Amino acid sequence: MIDVRIDNFNSEEYLFVGLLQLKYHSLILNNIDKFVLKKGEKVSEIKRDYAWQIAPNLLASFKYAMAGINYTFITQRNFRIHLVMGSIALSLGAFLHISHIEMAIIALTSAVVLALELLNTAIESVVDLTVKQSYHELAKIAKDCAAGAVLMAAVGALIVAGFILLPPLLALDWVSLIK
Repeated sequence: MIDVRIDNFNSEEYLFVGLLQLKYHSLILNNIDKFVLKKGEKVSEIKRDYAWQIAPNLLASFKYAMAGINYTFITQRNFRIHLVMGSIALSLGAFLHISHIEMAIIALTSAVVLALELLNTAIESVVDLTVKQSYHELAKIAKDCAAGAVLMAAVGALIVAGFILLPPLLALDWVSLIK
């Protein structure tokens, strides 16, 4: 069944999207044997031929992961902000000579924020792909919850960095530092 809203497309776009969906559905129907497990076959044994193909080697896996990080860095302002803030926190920790464990805690909390930002971007992309240009309340909820997860992690990282970095910062002799 083709589910395309006519009011969102002009006639050429409607025809193009309709043809793409027909091609996709016929691709699935003509190759249904590749999507159904045969008796005794495990999911890991299925040969995948399309976009959900398994990376042929470890280097390709890293290449795909870097492509995702690169896409997020280029398109998401908040990812760049979190990256800069994490770098500042780590640089400040190095300047203040905090312990290795404290540095690891700051690095880990920064990495969690960045990882959640990557997941947020992935969720937003999948939701946009699914609902296209139409509004759906569940799509809004999914996007808001993903953004909320990033916000919670960022606030947590800020609190952790504050507990670790503020005491040595306040203990600095600022007068001798300026001279």
